[in-house]
Amino acid sequence: MGLLLCPLCFLQAEDGPLTLESALRLALERNERAGEAEAGVRVTHGQVVQARAYFMPTLTAAGTYTRRPFEVVRSISSQSVTIQNLNALSGVAQLNMIIFDAHSLPAFLQAKSSHEAQKFAAAEVKRQLAFEVSSAYLATLGMEQLLAAAEHRLEYAGEYLRAAKARFAAGLVTVNDVTRAELDYATAEMNITLDRGQVETSYLQLGYLLDAADLIRNKLDTPNGLLQSAEADAGPADPLIGPAQARRLDLNSLRWASKAQQALTVEPLLKWLPSLSFTGQYRYTNEAGLTGRTTNWNVGLTLNWTAFDGFSRNGAYEQQKALATIADLGVRSAFRRVELEVRDALVSLSSQQASLKQAEVALDYARKNAAEIAELYRQGLSSALQAADANVQLYEAEVQFVRQRYGLAVAYLNLEAAQGLDPFGKEPRL
Repeated sequence: MGLLLCPLCFLQAEDGPLTLESALRLALERNERAGEAEAGVRVTHGQVVQARAYFMPTLTAAGTYTRRPFEVVRSISSQSVTIQNLNALSGVAQLNMIIFDAHSLPAFLQAKSSHEAQKFAAAEVKRQLAFEVSSAYLATLGMEQLLAAAEHRLEYAGEYLRAAKARFAAGLVTVNDVTRAELDYATAEMNITLDRGQVETSYLQLGYLLDAADLIRNKLDTPNGLLQSAEADAGPADPLIGPAQARRLDLNSLRWASKAQQALTVEPLLKWLPSLSFTGQYRYTNEAGLTGRTTNWNVGLTLNWTAFDGFSRNGAYEQQKALATIADLGVRSAFRRVELEVRDALVSLSSQQASLKQAEVALDYARKNAAEIAELYRQGLSSALQAADANVQLYEAEVQFVRQRYGLAVAYLNLEAAQGLDPFGKEPRL
């Protein structure tokens, strides 16, 4: 990822507001999915090493010590020859090497391509984790602002309730005005209770993604740069599609996986060729016997060719060819889907931008209306019902504005995700 882990991010989370960048660093450092992705890369690297080892020589050595109850000696031509020692020692060293085995090469190429595919897949897992954390971060910020809007409503409802009680005591209004104000106040209290529960739930979800439930209790910093970028015009879709198709990590992972499958296609055909191997052996013993030699060695070549295997190679070729076709079709489908996702994200972003502008206008009118009704209510020219309705309309306008604002940010993140970028608009790296 374009994000770099640093030890200072934990200090930032403890000493001040938790920024979006710090949250992403915590997730990439602590979340198990990021660790699993890295472990998957190490697994495929080990498979490459194993596949390469097939072409390397192997050297083995073995030694044996034997204790016998007696020694056997024979006299030959007036010479004593030990046939069997009381303490017998023997050892052998053997070298084996594949000189030529064509059908093993595709397995090595497949392992290398699978390793490259896994590297892209691991980077994609971390990229998707970053977007998931970003969405959870924005959702938590949005819930905090919804709670603030509910608190504003409760504050206004309390003012109207006190004013209604004072007017009722002075005989200026009926008891219905007090009842209406009390109902509005109780509704505002209920909304605060619900919003507090949702804020707590949002923090729990964010803490789970970061694996840092204690650190995220600090105030979240508003990503103003991201919110401002979301309001800018993204331009037409056509210039974005080509770079996105070349950049997308998941698509590159599928390309390498397809190459891995294509490498296995020729493996059954290469089995028609013979294989050639070399063997060398060196022996030592302290029982020279009749030969009088304590050491011996030999070398050999083995040629192996399967002339007929019951058409197994033909069936394997047909199978691998079909699997390669399936993998290639998967790449083509993903390639076209990137274009769909970019265009869809642009439409969603444009729609959210228009909705945010409408929400801003509605919020301005709601604030103006609430201020005018409040002034009329103080002058005795409006009822408690009108004041309560104005308060509700202002609350609903604030809620809608918050939802549209952070909905726009999520739509912008979706566009960046569709283009293969990270949440900060940077190109991720392996």
